[in-house]
This record gives sequence, C-alpha cells and structure tokens, in this order.
Amino acid sequence: MQRPQAVLFDWDNTLIDGWTGITAALNVVLRQWDQPVWTVAEARTRIRASVRDTFPAMFGATWQDAADLLRTTMQQQDLGHLALMPGAESLLAVTSALPGGVVSNKEGVTLRREVAHLGWTARFGAIIGAGDASADKPHPAPIWHALDLIGVKPGRDVWYIGDTGSDMQAALAAGCTAVLVGDASHDGGLHALEQMGAAPHLHCGDAWALAARLSG
Repeated sequence: MQRPQAVLFDWDNTLIDGWTGITAALNVVLRQWDQPVWTVAEARTRIRASVRDTFPAMFGATWQDAADLLRTTMQQQDLGHLALMPGAESLLAVTSALPGGVVSNKEGVTLRREVAHLGWTARFGAIIGAGDASADKPHPAPIWHALDLIGVKPGRDVWYIGDTGSDMQAALAAGCTAVLVGDASHDGGLHALEQMGAAPHLHCGDAWALAARLSG
C-alpha cells in the first residue's frame, strides 16, 4: 500500500452526515408526486447514483421538474442539517498537506454551498458534484475531472475515500486506490462489495481509524 500523494473524498456519509436534510428534501418531492415518503434509513440504503441517473425512473417525463423542486428545497433547508462524521476533522488534518478534493454525487451547486458553509472551501483544490463532469459515479469521469483540476495524474498513489460500493467502483475504474470507510452495511456489507467487483484496496472502520493509520 503506497502512501498517498493526493487524496479525494466522497462527501455524504464520509465527511458529512447530511442524510436528515437529504431525506427531508426528497420527501417534499415524493409527497408532491404522491409517492410514499422514505425514512432516513431507507434513503441511506436506496440513494447511490445522482439525480440525473435516478430521477427519470422515479418520476418519468416530469423528472426535471422533480429535480428542480429537490434543488430548491435543499437550498432552503439542508445547511441546518449538516453534521460532521466522527473523525472527519482528524482525517482532514492528517491529509491537509496533500493535494485533495471532494467528488460527490450530490449536485455540484449544493455541494459547494455546503463546503463553503463549513468554511472548508480552501481545503480542497477541486469540489466536484453531480453534473460537473461528463458522467457521475460510479463512472470514473468525476474523479478524473477533479484530478485534472489539482494537476495530479490518476494512479495508485491517489486515494479515493468513500463509504459505498459506487465509490469503490469509481475509484477502481479511475485507476486509483479505493479506500472504504465504514462497514458498507447499506450495500450489504463487504462481501456484497466483493461480489459486485468493488472490493476496496483498504478498509477502515471509521475516519478515526483511517486518520490513525495515515498518522502512523
């Protein structure tokens, strides 16, 4: 395992716990379209891909209207729901000297607003969300786009840190080191990731453990 020369992070459930806000905003849309609302646990399990990859199947021909309502609702209320994942500050501290960025399937405008709200914009050389690259995760395009912005070539000395099988698939496809934080229970666990060809190169139970490994 090479020590990283650059580090990219997923956002939700990796650095930030924003699921309460995401679920609340999504439920506004679901109610408007007369669909059953989701619990936070259901949202954690079901949400993997970006809006442009999931809403057409959920809302049909009116999916763009649904996406607009989600965007508006998120802008109105999501900042009040943001909370740091345990160990996130420590993980950012031990990687602060490295080129880095965020690559998320949250819409780019919303993502950058959340990063700015936490005062973290200067920490990252690239903040890439859904719609900012030619495709969204699990496609490697957003990782490649972020690396291009920070002037780093893809390789095993670039770590992409995330919490889902989609994150691991994107990292592997991009030619980077795939680092899983957490138990991937929302994807069925590590065995399920192996079966879907998304086994991580490195697995740590939480951000505290990963920070400790990097410090060591």
